[in-house]
Amino acid sequence: MTRPERRAVVRFLMALAGFAALLAALPRSGPLFARLFPQLDRPLYLQQPFLDLVLAHLWLVATASLLATVVGVAAGIFVTRPSGREFRRLVETLSAMGQTFPPVAVLALAVPMIGFGFWPAFLALALYGLLPICENTIAGLEGVPPAAREAGLGIGMTRRQLLRKVELPLAAPVILAGIRISVTIGIGTAALASTVGAVSLGSPMIVGLNGNNIGYVLQGALLVGGLAIVIDLGFEAILTRLRRWTA
Repeated sequence: MTRPERRAVVRFLMALAGFAALLAALPRSGPLFARLFPQLDRPLYLQQPFLDLVLAHLWLVATASLLATVVGVAAGIFVTRPSGREFRRLVETLSAMGQTFPPVAVLALAVPMIGFGFWPAFLALALYGLLPICENTIAGLEGVPPAAREAGLGIGMTRRQLLRKVELPLAAPVILAGIRISVTIGIGTAALASTVGAVSLGSPMIVGLNGNNIGYVLQGALLVGGLAIVIDLGFEAILTRLRRWTA
């Protein structure tokens, strides 16, 4: 493991330990928030355990990001093949529309059709995370050196083998960077899921905003921000290793 890789791993582990300490300390932080906000009758959010909220938040982001990754990478591969090049502008337009519409608008449109809860939030996050994955997949595949493709074809690879063994591995850092952006955005955006009844780290914030309780808002925001930092540094550690491997 090189020095940059070790540094990236250490930063991730430190952030993870800090987030775990925050998660463990928050349920016991009632006296602290009571001192910070003496005007509040109930300064600590107690409706649901913070750990349950974190797990629900992670599940929502992970499943939506998985769908966005599958669709975005598949679309990026399709439009970089000779048979799909004419559809590139259409695919880019459709994926851009998913991020052009605010998640709140997607939630508002989805609720009448599929109801409240997990699914409208899942749909909104998947659509919102599609663009960076699709765009980075296209950029990564188009950035593969022509000499690498020619070498693969020269040793008798089929187009499918060339994609699987040469193009995708070389494009992997760029594709993963797009997934990183998508997931990080999704962690923050998923807080809005609580507006349609889904369980997430947005629940304390929504309850706090409705009840004018700044303590709840702060607690939810701390966990969302900490989780985003941990996930982002985790991707950075993977990317650091991947860049060296592809180089």
